[in-house]
Amino acid sequence: MIHFTPVTTPQGNSRQMQGGVVRVFSAPVPYLAGWDLQCRLHEDRFLGLQPDTVLILEHQPVYTLGRRTRRSDWGGNEMALCQSGAELHRVNRGGSVTYHGPGQVVAYPILKVDRHATGPKQLVQLFEDVVIRLLSSWNITGSRLEGKPGVWVMTPEPRKIAFIGVRIDRGVTLHGLAINVDLDLTPFHRIHPCGLTDCLVTSMAALRHAPISVDAVKQILAQTFTEVFSLSETSAE
Repeated sequence: MIHFTPVTTPQGNSRQMQGGVVRVFSAPVPYLAGWDLQCRLHEDRFLGLQPDTVLILEHQPVYTLGRRTRRSDWGGNEMALCQSGAELHRVNRGGSVTYHGPGQVVAYPILKVDRHATGPKQLVQLFEDVVIRLLSSWNITGSRLEGKPGVWVMTPEPRKIAFIGVRIDRGVTLHGLAINVDLDLTPFHRIHPCGLTDCLVTSMAALRHAPISVDAVKQILAQTFTEVFSLSETSAE
């Protein structure tokens, strides 16, 4: 069964909160547990009870279907897609289908948009900036492709290394970005990532031809978010 979890819509007026926090999780988090935490933080941010928060984690294997997913993007057969043990969930972010699993670092920014950007386009560009700066720490050049959100590497041919899918609800963000660090890329071969039939994917480890520490990437990603979004502290979970 494909699960769908709606976003709750609390009533109330938000107020600005300065600073913010990045929470880094050491162990893979089940997708629905991460989603529940996002929703609670989103409600609190909307009500002004929490500052901007970024969650940085890995997921246990899961495919997620965004609002623009077509049946042809994932084959329409849940049993076949999930035969290796992955879960499948419909989500309310933009974009199409993607995969998350251990070895891929995911960031969920729960941010009040008007503190950081004039709108969705600039916000996505800031997320891309975070990834591009992170990749440069490993001497990997990340690039943008017009009309294809996310971050790509261009040699020997365009391959996607980071995925971005965001929802803005009442001025506060949900969902976020995922960076392929050091993982088996086979699950991506079973789908059309982001709905692109010709989308090739890669990872930091594949590009460097060496293992990459996921924990090190989490820490650099946390540091980069604090710099780009003027957040004030990082906590380990």
